Formats: sequence, structure tokens, C-alpha cells
Amino acid sequence: MAVLLLLAAASVYSWTIVFQKFSKLKKATRDNGRFLRVFRKAPDVATVTAACEQFPTAPVVAVFDAGWAEVDRQLRLKGKLTNRTAIERSLQIGISAEISDLESSLSWLATIAAITPFIGLFGTVWGIIDAFQALSAAGSASLRAVGPGIAEALVATAMGLAAAIPAAIFYNYFGGAVREIGARLEDFSLEFLNMVERAYEG
Repeated sequence: MAVLLLLAAASVYSWTIVFQKFSKLKKATRDNGRFLRVFRKAPDVATVTAACEQFPTAPVVAVFDAGWAEVDRQLRLKGKLTNRTAIERSLQIGISAEISDLESSLSWLATIAAITPFIGLFGTVWGIIDAFQALSAAGSASLRAVGPGIAEALVATAMGLAAAIPAAIFYNYFGGAVREIGARLEDFSLEFLNMVERAYEG
């Protein structure tokens, strides 16, 4: 049945996203923590920029790079920091880009969670219709005649729920994880501003 194949494909795709996203968020959290430990103990900016090369995929490093690009531009043009607001905007752009990257594919989990129960229900209704049509053609009113067809039709509902429930659970779980990382990035942007102010305005 095409409905069962569609539900199976949705389930496989959902679990593929789950495993990929779990690995990505775990690595992002781990690398963020390692970089922040170096950042907070670093005696100067040079030490921090060297640490960036050790954790190139950490979201917090991307935010640092976004802010530092603006700091460096101002230092090269004026020899000092002249526009704190521009630095803040650069940091926010970096944060937004990283959050968007971490949220990628989550919309697919939400879609799968929302529509697969209805696809399964459609498959069940269609299967029951087929079962009763077969019953009518056979002229037999026994449960033995319609039981196998109805049981097979109900499998579609079960598969729809089997695809939807994990997708909904992990969509909410990953959403919370992304929000937590986003909060850490916002906090880091303040630490970054403190660092450049100490280094170039003190």
C-alpha cells in the first residue's frame, strides 16, 4: 500500500534527522564549553583567536568571528573602537545565523509529527472501505471475511502514530536545546563586548 510506504519513508527520514541533530547539538554544546573555558581564562585577544582555530565548528566561535570582524575593521580604520552599536549588531547577526543553522531540519520533524497521523488515518479508512467492498463481493458477513482486511488497514494508523510520536518528542527536545544554546550565545556576546572594552578602551 502506498500509504504504508509513505509512512515508512517519513519515519526513516524523521529518525535520520534525529540522529544527525542529536550529534550536531551535542558537539556544539561540547565545543562551546571548551572554547568558553579558554576564552574566560585567556590573558589577551591573541590567545582567544588561537583558540578559535581549535574549535572551528563551535557556534560561539562563529559569533566571536562575527564580532571580531567588526572590531578589527574599526581598529584598522580609526585605530580605536568608534561604534559599539555596530559591534553589537555584528554579534546579533552571528547569533541569528548560528541559531538558524541549528534549527535547520526541525521544521521537517514538526511537519512529520503533524501530518503522519492523518496519513495513517486516511490509510485506515481506505483499507476499511476496501475490506467492506471485498465483503460485499464475497457475499459473506462473517468476521473471518473482513477481519484480515481491517487488521491490515489499522496498521496504517499504528504506523502513522509510530512516525508522529518520536518526531513530536524530538522536535520539542531539540527546540529546547537550541534555545539553551541561543541563550549561551547571547551571554557570550556580552562577555565579548566586555573583552574588547577592556582591551581597547581601558
